[in-house]
Amino acid sequence: MFSSEAGPRPWTRGPSPSEHRKWVEVFKACDEDNKGYLSREDFKVAVVMLFGYKPSKIEANSAMTSINPNASGILLEEFLNIVRKKKEAQLFWNETRHIFSAFDRHYRGYLTLEDFQKAFGLVAPRLPERSVLDVFREVDQDSDGLVSFRDFEIAINYGQKEMELL
Repeated sequence: MFSSEAGPRPWTRGPSPSEHRKWVEVFKACDEDNKGYLSREDFKVAVVMLFGYKPSKIEANSAMTSINPNASGILLEEFLNIVRKKKEAQLFWNETRHIFSAFDRHYRGYLTLEDFQKAFGLVAPRLPERSVLDVFREVDQDSDGLVSFRDFEIAINYGQKEMELL
């Protein structure tokens, strides 16, 4: 439905050398007693240092269960992989918000069919009106004639997953 440009992509360039160094420094700073791994609490502190928020219990559990079950904690390479994925997800959310804002010409926080028609008219002027209407109806999850950011985000995520299957 949407361009494959949206969403986290496996072909992203990866972190810059300075970003990589920062992630390694944070790992080392949070690795209490130089164990060579991050415990659950160490991991939470690292996320606060890098992303500015304390991860939920569910997020910390997910990180801890994603590692080797025989390991005592998150090793450096695993940590770097987790941070890279979080960074990609953050960039994807920012891209989605930017696209939504471009459609939301009146800064209302929702999109109307007219907003879709104007946006598609600019980027795909030959696209049949029926196709624009079909896309709008598909994205308008609750069929109220308004597309919230959440509706838009769901549609973009769904479109990204379909593109990955191709």
